[in-house]
Amino acid sequence: MKTPEVLLDGLRFPEGPRWHEDRLWFSDMHAGRVMAVGMDGIAETIVEVEAEPSGLGWLPDGRLLVVSMQDRRLLRLDPKGLTEVADLSGLASFHCNDMVVDSRGHAYVGNFGFDLHAGDDPIGANLILVRPDGEAEVAAADLLFPNGMVITPDGRTLIVGESFGARLTAFDLAQDGRLSRRRVWAQLEGFVPDGICLDAEGAIWVASPVGQGGVARVREGGEVIDRIAVEHEAFACMLGGPDRRTLFICTSPDSDPAKTGDRRGRIEVVAVDVPGAGLP
Repeated sequence: MKTPEVLLDGLRFPEGPRWHEDRLWFSDMHAGRVMAVGMDGIAETIVEVEAEPSGLGWLPDGRLLVVSMQDRRLLRLDPKGLTEVADLSGLASFHCNDMVVDSRGHAYVGNFGFDLHAGDDPIGANLILVRPDGEAEVAAADLLFPNGMVITPDGRTLIVGESFGARLTAFDLAQDGRLSRRRVWAQLEGFVPDGICLDAEGAIWVASPVGQGGVARVREGGEVIDRIAVEHEAFACMLGGPDRRTLFICTSPDSDPAKTGDRRGRIEVVAVDVPGAGLP
């Protein structure tokens, strides 16, 4: 089993990793900032988001979209600063979370559905579609903590991790952004699927902070074909680097904001054989 190396440490809670313009972009969620780090380990703060940033993505014109968790908004980084694209508070029953943006600029935003850190019982949540003009609607309902998402290279399938459903769920993705033909892509008992990324063989790397833990590479149907262990907990992963054969893993001892003040969050890296594919 390969052992990851630390690229960047001293973070509160890294999430939402994305490979973009030769750097890894991510949200240091509990520190309230979006950051980018190169393969040399040199990091930069891109923008501060007071209500905690999570999912990241880019519009076709190159502007950055950021999920603002606690106030349940989708923001866009314009030359003069952050602008609200959509207020999602009427569609999200608790904090907004991860996101994927397709090639046409449709953004898909998940949310907790319930107060995780207060110990509430899990309930179903909406996956929200935000169109480029800011119009928002429910793309899919009754998902158990919709979290990390990928879109296949042909742009026709969206797959989302249901953290509290222990599964990856797939949808057909239409050109107008609507989702249909919901189905289980992989049932992963013992896993809590968080951030995910897709590779060129159609397998998905799944970060699971508890349960089976670490990062696992799975095929459609649920066969686990590789695993990578980490010291703490793995919350998200992304394939990037010059040839997209570097697996970046966001790790932290805990996800509770009350317990991340000691800044033990990390970006860890490990080389893999199959490059990344699709979005993000």
